[in-house]
Amino acid sequence: MAIPYLCILIAALLPYLWVAISKASGQRYDNRDPRGWLAKQENPRAHRANSAQLNAFEAFAPFATSVLMAQFAGVGAHLITYLSVAFVIARLFHGVFYVSNRFMLRSLVWAAGFACVFALMAMSVYRIAA
Repeated sequence: MAIPYLCILIAALLPYLWVAISKASGQRYDNRDPRGWLAKQENPRAHRANSAQLNAFEAFAPFATSVLMAQFAGVGAHLITYLSVAFVIARLFHGVFYVSNRFMLRSLVWAAGFACVFALMAMSVYRIAA
């Protein structure tokens, strides 16, 4: 179960990657007023990277919960590992596509990540209900 836990750690850190890109994409960052700084940015990449950060935070809790649910429900370790790695890969590509403004690909990999979370939760419910 080490790999799924590592995937949880990576997913927890991904938002900070995107916010670092956001801060590096705009004018000189002002830590005294981060939201005001972002509002003044004219570079769309800074806004897209910030949006990727927010979306990564939103996706983290359901993912971490789904991994733990699956583990506690007794879902096979290989399935948890496979879906956890697939989620992290999808989320990495999601951020890359978000920052690079490839909206169709971004939506596709978002759906793939969501499918991983849904599958883990559904398998957990099935195992407990059975």
